[in-house]
Amino acid sequence: MELWYTEYQTKNVGITCKIKKTYHTEKTQYQDIALIDTEQFGKMLVLDGTVQTTIEDEFVYHEMISHIPLATHKNPKKALVIGGGDGGAIREIIKHPSIEKAVLCEIDGRVIEIAKEHLPEISCALTDERVEVIVDDGIKYVNQHKNEFDVIMVDSTDPVGPAVGLFAKEFYKAIYESLKEDGIFVAQTESPFFHKELIKNVFSNVQSIFPITRLYTCAIPTYPSGYWSFTMGSKKYDPLETDLDSIPKLDTKYYCPQIHRAVFSLPKFVSDIIK
Repeated sequence: MELWYTEYQTKNVGITCKIKKTYHTEKTQYQDIALIDTEQFGKMLVLDGTVQTTIEDEFVYHEMISHIPLATHKNPKKALVIGGGDGGAIREIIKHPSIEKAVLCEIDGRVIEIAKEHLPEISCALTDERVEVIVDDGIKYVNQHKNEFDVIMVDSTDPVGPAVGLFAKEFYKAIYESLKEDGIFVAQTESPFFHKELIKNVFSNVQSIFPITRLYTCAIPTYPSGYWSFTMGSKKYDPLETDLDSIPKLDTKYYCPQIHRAVFSLPKFVSDIIK
């Protein structure tokens, strides 16, 4: 008998994958967690029926949410990841030689533990001596830490359930205050094909708080539509003015200096969303 997993990305669209094995299922106080092995994408972490990451394409998301802001900042020493319990963003952050400390703040500790057990390729950096892992509410955490971080990444799930507050203007204001005077923040902001209104609202809110606001995109096969966006707010540094020769040589699969500049060249329909 064949087993298939389907994520209904909208009420009219879904992605379906053939399953080889189910490693783990669990309902926590925050969400349903499943760790499955698929024929096409390898191991897959699913939260509340939504794909969060897969072994096959995770490098795109984790590199793009991390290296764009880190390479834009002139000297990032301390970084914070809100969400991202799989550890992929942390793995990318500590590739930067200037980083002295990386903090992961994930609300659901079970995501961290399951990633450690079943996704060692992604969670491998969580035990690094420069990394601090905190199980707590990210909104509460940023409100308690002012003027502390060079870079903050909001590696959240979709804006439902416990993640709704991570897309609010008040949260972006708190992030601004948690950043140092030249700090940068970035958040994943969904698909330009399926979430136009969300992207428009987030960009507008961030733009009302940060002097420099940029949207960039990349291709991620297992995310809705396969085309994904990130919104960056910066107090001082413009990613379009980054000296590409100054970017450190990194062990990456997707990100490179040429990509750093290219991802900000938006298709017209995307640039129209944020006008």
